[in-house]
Amino acid sequence: MENILCEFPYKNNSHIALVTLNRPKVLNALSTDLMHELVDCFLKLDTNPEVRVIILTGSDKAFAAGADIAQMVSATPIDQINDQRFRTWEMLKLITKPIIAAVNGFALGGGCELAMSCDLIIAGEDAKFSQPEIKIGTIPGAGGTQRLTRAIGKSKAMMMVLTGEMIDAKTAYEWGLVAKVVPSITLMQETFELALKISERAPVAIRLAKEAVNKSFEMTLKDGMDFERRNFYLTFASLDQKEGMQAFLEKRSPSYKGN
Repeated sequence: MENILCEFPYKNNSHIALVTLNRPKVLNALSTDLMHELVDCFLKLDTNPEVRVIILTGSDKAFAAGADIAQMVSATPIDQINDQRFRTWEMLKLITKPIIAAVNGFALGGGCELAMSCDLIIAGEDAKFSQPEIKIGTIPGAGGTQRLTRAIGKSKAMMMVLTGEMIDAKTAYEWGLVAKVVPSITLMQETFELALKISERAPVAIRLAKEAVNKSFEMTLKDGMDFERRNFYLTFASLDQKEGMQAFLEKRSPSYKGN
């Protein structure tokens, strides 16, 4: 892979993978090749039973500074369709394991959309988020009008999308875009500690919980409650559920096997 780096196990932990965007000369601009490599990497990690959590990050200067405009400036609508870039983005939804975005620096346009495609975002205090597409005569195309609105509400999303202005990490936290803001220098350590905590939980339950939370954006409350209950019942087919409850009764730490 030329555009990303993949490290597994990360920090000698057998259940956490670190994926790093690696196009520093263009602030990790999201080219078609990079997105193909990223999805291929995620799919391989998702099928590896030893991987329980994935961390996605960029550099200190930029998580990702949007799409690769040089690839798009002279494109026609048919070029965009044939590029199948957004089909690649859709495949991110296939990943069943938790993905944590660790964001330092700029997360602009496609970079912000990529972070929002992850399950949660941890931001360094110097992080900046925006959907600046309106400034170059277009609009977000990979979730910027949809995920952003669901995360922060219509009025704030409309302001970001229509002005293209950036917000800082503190504002992103206050608006509900990110889960936590930490010192930039400790971002990776604190993200690792969170990933470690998640990796110590029952993998089957983690997968079903992620699925249920994501479905909440696509269903009515009644249908969502039915879906949640179905997944709750499914956990009782897992040996890890038996182990977890038995360990609780015996006042010991559980040992989850992922089955």
